[in-house]
Amino acid sequence: MRVAVTATGEGKDSEVSNVFGRCPYFVIMEVSGEGISFVKAVKNPAIDQRGGAGIAAAELIVNEKVDAVISGAIGPRASSVLNQFGVEMYAAVSGNVEENVQKLAAGELSKIIE
Repeated sequence: MRVAVTATGEGKDSEVSNVFGRCPYFVIMEVSGEGISFVKAVKNPAIDQRGGAGIAAAELIVNEKVDAVISGAIGPRASSVLNQFGVEMYAAVSGNVEENVQKLAAGELSKIIE
């Protein structure tokens, strides 16, 4: 499963961002039977967008072929786009990217249902 986490920085040790559409980065990780591996960090081009940042960020996630997103808050327009493309959404907990992905893999994160 390919997972994108809203992050304040580019690494798996970066803190999770509490916002989706205007987070600085998306850190993409791969979760498989062999464990968790870092894929890449993507700078969020929508961070300074005047309007529609959530939709633009959701489109980026879809284009990156992500299966699930871990974030603080996801707005209704962004969640609508993610739902439309079958991207699951999970509520982040305090901590860094890697910790949140580990919690997702262990079934310890709450699913966001919009």
